[in-house]
Amino acid sequence: MSYKSSVEILYEDENFLAVNKPAGMLVHGVKGKHEKTEPNLVDWVIENRPEIKNVGDAQPHTGQAGADRPGIVHRLDRQTSGVMLIAKNQEYFSYLKNLFQTKEIKKIYLAIVHGTLTGEGRIDKPIGLKDGSVKRTVHVIARNTKMIREAVTLYKAVKPLDIKLKGAKDVAEFTLVELTPLTGRTHQIRVHMASIGHPVLGDELYGGKNDKLPRHYLHADSIEFSTISGKRIKLSAALPEDFQGLVDQNGQVR
Repeated sequence: MSYKSSVEILYEDENFLAVNKPAGMLVHGVKGKHEKTEPNLVDWVIENRPEIKNVGDAQPHTGQAGADRPGIVHRLDRQTSGVMLIAKNQEYFSYLKNLFQTKEIKKIYLAIVHGTLTGEGRIDKPIGLKDGSVKRTVHVIARNTKMIREAVTLYKAVKPLDIKLKGAKDVAEFTLVELTPLTGRTHQIRVHMASIGHPVLGDELYGGKNDKLPRHYLHADSIEFSTISGKRIKLSAALPEDFQGLVDQNGQVR
């Protein structure tokens, strides 16, 4: 399978590149199931930038760097679109990974959420694995949970939206929201927005199951950070066409 046209390159130099990951694309294949059958960003990197294949953390079973996640320094959920950074050499792999770990990278997301949300706010609620869950990635607000970790998200309402979902008789109220996660927990934005009664449109796991949509409407809009040389850089990714259409037209989900 060719991945040459599936990923938009937003920026590239000798040290790293930034891409706009499409919704529906895995960051890396699931072993034994999806590796050879479904598009994923790791396969795209190996096909289009083979020189990156050995950039990354050493693998415990082989000692070889980058075998599983070449150049990948962070992740986006499968159905989340938007900006991702990929290191092209070991120096920048370590540098970018450290920036994410020390929270020195500013990330802004856009989401369509259920209900009418106004103004700005801060969600400061720890997140942990749900007790008894068979899915390690299923998180809930930390009550009767284990492995609880601090999680903070800032939100700002951008625009009210009236959207008619597929099969619905009437339009419903939604809000376009700008979100800034100050920590980087798995599913953080999705969990936090659901916790205040405004789950992300189409998010089956955290409150949008009845939306009956193929994906959730969450987009990594921009990433901002300082390079090793001290240059400040901000990289942005355009909204997917279906997402932009709902924002522009207050339309109908088909």
